[in-house]
Amino acid sequence: MAIHLCKPRNPWQRGTNENADRLARQYLPKGADLRMFRQADLDAIARELNHRQRWTHGYRTPAAVCADLLNSGDAAQTA
Repeated sequence: MAIHLCKPRNPWQRGTNENADRLARQYLPKGADLRMFRQADLDAIARELNHRQRWTHGYRTPAAVCADLLNSGDAAQTA
C-alpha cells in the first residue's frame, strides 16, 4: 500500500484530516481542555461524527465504510 506523508504547515495536503478537524470544532472549540468533558460526552461526539454521511465516501458514513472494509476480502490479513 502506498503511503503519502504530508509536509508540515501544508494543510491543503491533508484535506480529509482538515475536514474532520472542522467537524470536531462544531462540538469542541480549538484549545478546549478535554479533561473538562466527561468520557460519555466525548464518546457521543465520536459516535455522531462516525455516523455522519460524508461526500468523500459517496454519502456513506465512515462507520459503514470501515465495516465494509473489515467484512470484505480486501481487508489486510495477518500472517
